[in-house]
Amino acid sequence: MRDLLLIALFAFLGAAAAGLLGALVLRLLRHRSLVVSMSVVAGVAVTAMLAGTLTVAWAMFLSSHDLYVVTTVVAMAAVVSLVTAVLLGRWVAARSRELTLAARSFGDGGTFAPPAGQPTAELAALTRELAATSAKLDSSRERERALETSRRELVAWISHDLRTPLAGLRAMAEALEDGMAPDSGRYLRQIRTEVERMNGMVGDLFELSRIHAGSLTLAPARISLYDLVDDALAGAGPLARERGVRLVGDRIEEVPVEVDGKEMSRVLGNLLINAIRRTPADGTVALSAHRSDAGVVLSVTDGCGGIPEEDLPRVFDTGWRGSHARTPPAGAGLGLAIVRGIVEAHAGRAEVRNVQGGCCFSVTLPAV
Repeated sequence: MRDLLLIALFAFLGAAAAGLLGALVLRLLRHRSLVVSMSVVAGVAVTAMLAGTLTVAWAMFLSSHDLYVVTTVVAMAAVVSLVTAVLLGRWVAARSRELTLAARSFGDGGTFAPPAGQPTAELAALTRELAATSAKLDSSRERERALETSRRELVAWISHDLRTPLAGLRAMAEALEDGMAPDSGRYLRQIRTEVERMNGMVGDLFELSRIHAGSLTLAPARISLYDLVDDALAGAGPLARERGVRLVGDRIEEVPVEVDGKEMSRVLGNLLINAIRRTPADGTVALSAHRSDAGVVLSVTDGCGGIPEEDLPRVFDTGWRGSHARTPPAGAGLGLAIVRGIVEAHAGRAEVRNVQGGCCFSVTLPAV
């Protein structure tokens, strides 16, 4: 037993010395190719075995012939190990280069295409992660392109909607200045109307810029849902009467909500005004509010006839109008974008779906 322990001790000391030397070499070559590292690992393994074997052989006073035989056997094992390590390292390095090229094309703005070869488990996991990231970036690029398109449309529409009233204001101002206005009172009332409309557009732009910049500051307070809806109905009542649209409150539950009353009044006002303008005369716009498993839901249902299915995902985009109209009632396409921004700032969500004869805009807020 004592001899066996001594043999184990001598073998361990020889192998440990080779291992420490190999660790030093690996540290010095840690920035080199994987082929070099794997060759060093294979060399360390064989050298450790050889060092342990030679130490034991010297301690046992083996003959020169026996020592030569042992050394030859270990040397042959070292050659096979090194060749295997080099081949394996070159294969892994080739898969790594293929993955690098694929990632480079992906980084240049293309779509990631996984290499055709069979990689190792680690490289396969990295390939899957890169493919998932590529899919997310493709989706992000698509959203960015859609957002850029909506921004360009918004600039064009805002420019048109501002240029038209400005031209009218200039013409009316010149007529008043030259004394050519047959009814100066009507001209002044029209000027005031146009100024108020442009002021509303500028206000919407400012509100939307605050939302996009993340500088929208909320002052939440606990208020009754019934009071919030009642104020919104009262504010939209005159426009509904002017257009001959029935405005009703349906299933209004008196539940509390923790919201910024001013901003949420703007949300409901935008939804109601949009619904009234899109609903024909003698139509009905209904506002309901109730508690559900998802939270507190406020819904505005109109009689617009519905929205094309392909346009439903774009309804809340900046600048979307639902038509190519350039007339003032079409607005600047900011109202629904503001709705979504304010609702999301309250940790809620805004949705739209088609119903019979029209569409339903729903706002879901967290329950108190």
